[in-house]
This record gives sequence, C-alpha cells and structure tokens, in this order.
Amino acid sequence: MSLRFQAINNLSNQPADLEVATSKISAIFGENVFMLKTAREYLSDDAYKSLLGSIKGGKKIDRAVAASIANGMRAWAESKGVTHFTHWFQPLTGTTAEKHDSFFTLKSDGTAIEQFDGDALIQQEPDASSFPSGGLRATFEARGYTAWDPSSPAFIIEIGSGKTLCIPTIFVSYTGESLDYKAPLLKALESLNKAAVDVCNYFDKNVSKVTATLGWEQEYFVIDERLANARPDLVQCGRTVFGAAPAKGQQLEDHYFGSIPERVYHFMRDFENECYKLGIPLKTRHNEVAPSQFEVAPIFEEVSVAVDHNALLMDVMDRVARRHKLRVLIHEKPFAGINGNGKHNNWSMATDTGINLLSPGKTPKTNLMFLTFFVNTIKAVHDYADLLRASIASAGNDHRLGANEAPPAIISVFVGQYLAKVLNEIETRVSDKFDEQDEAILKLDIHRSIPELMLDNTDRNRTSPFAFTGNKFEFRAVGSSANCANPMTILNVIMAETLQQFKKDVDALIEKGDKKEIAIMQIIQKYIVESKKVLFEGDGYSEAWHHEAERRGLPNVPTTPLALDAMVTKKAKELFEKNNVFSIAELEARHEIELEKYIKKVQIEARIMGDLALNHIIPTAIKYQNELIQNITGLKAAGIPESHYKSQLEILNKISEHIQVVYEKVHALVEARKIANNIENTRTKAIAYCTQVKETYFDVIRYHVDKLEALVDDEHWSLPKYRELLFLR
Repeated sequence: MSLRFQAINNLSNQPADLEVATSKISAIFGENVFMLKTAREYLSDDAYKSLLGSIKGGKKIDRAVAASIANGMRAWAESKGVTHFTHWFQPLTGTTAEKHDSFFTLKSDGTAIEQFDGDALIQQEPDASSFPSGGLRATFEARGYTAWDPSSPAFIIEIGSGKTLCIPTIFVSYTGESLDYKAPLLKALESLNKAAVDVCNYFDKNVSKVTATLGWEQEYFVIDERLANARPDLVQCGRTVFGAAPAKGQQLEDHYFGSIPERVYHFMRDFENECYKLGIPLKTRHNEVAPSQFEVAPIFEEVSVAVDHNALLMDVMDRVARRHKLRVLIHEKPFAGINGNGKHNNWSMATDTGINLLSPGKTPKTNLMFLTFFVNTIKAVHDYADLLRASIASAGNDHRLGANEAPPAIISVFVGQYLAKVLNEIETRVSDKFDEQDEAILKLDIHRSIPELMLDNTDRNRTSPFAFTGNKFEFRAVGSSANCANPMTILNVIMAETLQQFKKDVDALIEKGDKKEIAIMQIIQKYIVESKKVLFEGDGYSEAWHHEAERRGLPNVPTTPLALDAMVTKKAKELFEKNNVFSIAELEARHEIELEKYIKKVQIEARIMGDLALNHIIPTAIKYQNELIQNITGLKAAGIPESHYKSQLEILNKISEHIQVVYEKVHALVEARKIANNIENTRTKAIAYCTQVKETYFDVIRYHVDKLEALVDDEHWSLPKYRELLFLR
C-alpha cells in the first residue's frame, strides 16, 4: 500500500486523548515567568530595586547584586521542579537556541549542591562555531557570548516531565559583533526612545521615555502528522513543491472566520494554555482564508518582549502540535493555489505618561503631536522603503508577496480617506507666509476632521504593505516564519533617524524666530510634500498599481537577492552606524548570511524536487503507463476497433510526453545547480539560484508533474494529494 493510502487509512479527525486544563486565564497567566511580582517575593529590596531599574530605565546591574538575583531565580525555579537553566537566544538561523546546564555542582570537598551564581546569570560562553557569522570570524574562532537581557523576563519551559529555566539573552561574538536578532533591536529601540522623547518634549515636558509597541498576528496551517510524514517535501522544506489543486479549495470563502474544527480547537486550547503560563497574552484565534489555515494574535506589548514571545510561541505551537498528532506549517506558502501565511506587525509608540503617539487626541495640541509622529512615520517609510523591503526578504516570502493575497513587493502607505484629507489640507494651506491666525484656523479644522476617523477606524486596505489602522501602523508584508526583530529593528531605526532630522529642521526655524507650533506645521507640510508619492489608497494587487508605482519612481524589487542589496548601500551604512545599531562589518555579514540562507533554501527545494520527480513520480507514472499498454494490447488483440480505445492511446501519449519533459528538466536543473554552486561571489550565486535555477525550472517541472498527477489514477499515485492535506476536520 502506498504512503498516501496508509496515511489516509490512519487519518483520524478526532481530538487527541489529552486533558486540557480549564480555568480562568488570569489564574494561570505568567505562572512560569519570573515577573516583577514574583521577583518581589524572592529578591531582597536591593536586588529587586536593581532589577526594576534595569527593566524600566536600562540601568546596568552590578555583579554583586546579580548573585542575589540569581539565587532568587533559582529558588523560584526549584520550587517548580526545575533542575537546569539555559541562556535562550535568537541566532541568525531564524530559530531559537539553548544549551542546558544543571544547577547541580560538586564543591572541592566532594559535596553535591545546587548553585546558580551571578556570573552564570549575566554571561555564558556557548560554542558559536556553527552559527552563521557572515565572515565575521573563522571557524576556529568559535567563542561567542550570551549576555542577559533583563528587559525580557526569565521563564520556565516544560518539555515532557522536564523543566528548564530560560534566561533571555543577546548573542555576540568574541570581538563584540552582534550575532543575533535581539542585540540590534535593543539598540534601535534605544535610538528611537531618545529621538522620540526630544520631539515629544515640544508638546509635553513630562515625557521622559518612549517605548515602541508591537502586536503581531501569526498565521499558520495545521495538518495531520501522518499526511505530513508522507510528503518528503513538507518534512524537509515546510511546503509542497508538487501537487495539483483540488476541485474545492478556498473559492467559496467558507473557511474564513468559520467554526473551528474540533480537533484543531483542542490543539489551540492546549498551546494557548502553555502560552498563558509563559506570560504570552494571546487574545484572538480564528480560521483564516485557506482551508486548514488559522491565526492567533496577542495583546500589544513592548517590542522587545513581543519579539521574544513570538519566537517562543512558534516553538510552543510546534511542540504541542506533535502531541496532538498534528503538524504546524509556518512557511509563507506551504501550498500553491491558496493563500499563504503572513505575520502582520502592528506597531506604535507609547510615552511613559500613557499616550499612544499614533492615536488621535482630544485637543488641537494632542492632535498636532499625533500628526507629527504620523507624518514622520510616512516620511521614514518613503525615505527607507528599500530597507523595509529588505527586512522582509526571504525565499519563502518571495512566493507570497504580490500573489493576490498579500501586499506587493512595492512598499506603499495606506492612511484612509479621513487622514488623506487632513494631509491634503495641510499641504495646500500651509505656506511660507503661514501665520498664527492661519495656524489657529487650521488646527481647529484638523481637530474637527480627525474625530471622524474614530467613528470607523476599521477603514483598512488589505492590499497595502504598510497601513494605518486607527492607532497603529500595520506592517502587513512580514513573512510568517520571520523573526519580528528584523523588520522591527529597521522600522524603529528609520523612525529614529527621521525624528532626529525633524527636530533639527524645526529647531532651525525656531532659531530664525518662528513660533514653535508654526515651525512644526511648516516642517510637517514639507515632509508631506516630500513623501506623498508613497501614499496609495487603491488596490495594491492590481497591474495598474505596478505601472503607477513605476511612474512615481517607487522601487519594486520582487526577489530576495536583489532586495537585500539595500542593506549594504552607502545610505544604509551611514544610517546604522550613526544610530549605533550595526557596524559596517555587521551589516555586510548579515547581507552575506541572508544571501546564503536564500541559496540553501532554494537548493534544498531543488534537490527535493529532483528526488520526488525521479524516485516517486516518474516510476509511478511508468507503472500506470505499463497497465495502459497492457490494456491497449489486450483490446487490440480482441479485435476492438482503435477508435474505441483512442482515449487510452491519448492518455498514454500524454503521460509519455510529460515523463520525458520532467526527466529532461530535472537533469537540466541539476546541471544549473552545479554551475551556480561554482560561483564564488555569494550575491552572484544567489541571483543565479533565483534566475537560472528557481525561475527557469521550478514552474516548468511543477506544471508537468501536475499534469501527470491529473492523468495517473489515485490508486497508483504515491504522494498525498492536496485534497487530503487541505480539509482537516
């Protein structure tokens, strides 16, 4: 029996026989997290104040105090049955990493004790030789350091019967370069904080800190593990490289927001409970557009914590799915012909006085502050659209962007009809002769029109990669498997740079004698004029928009190897160095790493396509072909007129044709890969993999395999087809 039929025969749509605890979420929320209220119980006053100062104000923790904090953490962890700890970090592999050490140690006299000292809390030295470095160090320079990030709380992971205390950390090389996603993010957030506070002080001198906030929306597919295991491409690539679409896919739009299948519902409740214990504030769950596709979203948090929580969520979902005999697919495009997965990053900024800087206010003054940050965001996106595009570039996301389901690769901003009208008013009415009377009238008019926005803040454009949705911007183009830290680092640093320039421009006018509010309005008007070409309210999926974007001069870079070029331009290097986020060496290393990652993913897909075609699909087609030959031979021997088995002959000829094309193209694909592998320059190699390997052969081979799948009967076909994979009920 084929793998396909074995999988289908063993398929069960019943929920796994697992107990899922039912209780109030608030009763279990954060129970496995060393939160401040827990720290208050386990730490001395001095240790607690030091930890609080580090979390709230970024102050450095003294090593002597760190010993007290470590003892408190260990006492708390041991009370929950923990025996090991790990520095948990996010290397440039795209996954999380951890090396577990036990609290157990032997003293010099042979006494066995449990111990966790301050040095072990603050810093560790994992072997870094196998992590991507982009040439920052040689293989023999294996040392790397993980350093505690107190801004993100420690937590306990439960795997089976074992429990481990996880210390969120950054990861740097022996010579100090960042080797992870988290360290640059923290630097970008600090740069934004300083720049945003300076601008906020125009309006409110009490603001002393600005924090970027993030609410991510994670899309994913859920399929039965037996069907997944019967697909080598799903196991190794996270997506199917072959498979014809079923008759019924998502065209009836009946899955979106539909009733959650019972088996998936049990899985959801299980992983949500695990997340609540880890302090991940999940709020929403629902069916997404494609069959077997779902979404989960949390309450907004500070960006650094939200990034950790999303990385943790993906780990938890995968682990919990396996105990339900399921598999979670977070690839951006697991199946052709239906919607793929995104991870919308909803971003805003909040002050320590409780103000959301992207939320319209109740007075002309607060609305002017809102407009300041709103327009600066648009200006930042306009000036650094290429970097935002680079921040979401990946082999998986290339399948999704612009595929009539996700925003195009053209970066544009949607603001909605009300705010578009406000921006137009400012552009046309503010001039060099703008005076206090004009200011008063315009501020009043703006104040009257902005509340209309609040009547319906769901005025959304799902085709826009960067849309304003009432009190935040939604960066919709981020891929589902991405680490949120990458786009958030870029977004926060370009916002910091734009705000720094805004303050310089406003101060220059004030020094010339302009009133502060008038100077602010003048610069806002200037920024609107300079960046308005990035504003687009229409259908981003349309061909007309591509032509219009080209006319406006907006970049449209559809593939990852070219999109990544933005990371190493002179403009980018100056931006990141000035804001102390990346050195030139770090930027060039990350560019190299992302290119290598692209090459390897396309290479793996090419190899699995060749393996499936030559070892699964062609042999299956030949077996069926032989049966047809026997059938035709028998009919001919029986004296049946050829006109009566003409259809069998046509099928036989078509199968032969498709087999021959698949065989030829797979071998040509192998040769193209060999040629690409001999290219030394990584960027040139990545472009070759994109154009000479992927774009030249993938679709052609897939087309002819799909034709074979349609011709060869189900009993012979060895791989599970789409229809079984999609409809998990």
